[in-house]
Amino acid sequence: MHYARRAQPPPSPLPQRAGIDPVRLRLPPDPDGQWPDLGSYLTARYAGTRGARSIAHLLAAGRVLGPGGRVLDARDPYEPGGYLWFHRDMEPEPPVPFAVRVVHRDPHLLVVDKPHFLATTPRGSHITQTALARLREELDLPALSPAHRLDRLTAGLVMFSIRPEDRGAYQLLFQRRKVHKEYEALAPHDPALALPRTVRSRIEKARGVIAATEVPGGDPNAESLIELVEARGGLGRYRLTPRTGRTHQLRVHMNALGVPILGDPVYPRVTDPAADDYRRPLQLLARVLEFTDPVTGAAHRFESGRTLRAWDDRAGWEAGSADEER
Repeated sequence: MHYARRAQPPPSPLPQRAGIDPVRLRLPPDPDGQWPDLGSYLTARYAGTRGARSIAHLLAAGRVLGPGGRVLDARDPYEPGGYLWFHRDMEPEPPVPFAVRVVHRDPHLLVVDKPHFLATTPRGSHITQTALARLREELDLPALSPAHRLDRLTAGLVMFSIRPEDRGAYQLLFQRRKVHKEYEALAPHDPALALPRTVRSRIEKARGVIAATEVPGGDPNAESLIELVEARGGLGRYRLTPRTGRTHQLRVHMNALGVPILGDPVYPRVTDPAADDYRRPLQLLARVLEFTDPVTGAAHRFESGRTLRAWDDRAGWEAGSADEER
């Protein structure tokens, strides 16, 4: 049986702005003729959202474009299946004053060492202050895309695909658990806690709720190997090896063991520090990525060059001194 290939959308008439792609909309079918013109559709689509006033402004300013760069007007006839593009007006973001370090770059793959507090990809209020947007701009790689994601508060290694045709191969590595990942964490040391141990549980996260929770019963969907590497002064340095990839998995498992990771603003309780409060970073680091490259066949092992500050300067970290993030 042959299936028709899905038609590719026309090329965008708008370039990226600050490393961010324009919004692309494809106009849906309108069998009842409820949208006589483009403006009525966009008004209905964004009704009740913060974007309602913005889209009206963009239309009036000639900043909504169709294929080939044609400026669209609110009075233009509605064309089901048509495409349009625009850039949203972005709110100012506090700059994250730490560098993204390139660990490896070849024609297919980019591996970087991300600082704490920098999101991997645009989401919510973090748009231009993300690793993806910064790297697209700094390295002139507009087609760059993430192979996986790392929490904003977690530092360490992140992989990106440079060419669109390679993106699926690198993403599948993570989906099929073909990447060996090791994390380092600093947390209280409990001599009574028997380690190493494998923690298995069921973790669920509700939309709009910041904390994930362990749910009793049901099949486990999260598994982590927890090992103590070193202990001194009541503090432990732990090697964490996740065997699954649930949201906040390592943070949830460490908290469940009674040794929450230092600087965690969610576990054991939500403290909600300001987005630009960089004084006490979460002491969690994506230390190692190891895999066979699905495009080149090369065997890779990458290690982060960052250190978790509280291990050598716990007093300074707890005091929230303004030393550069390492």
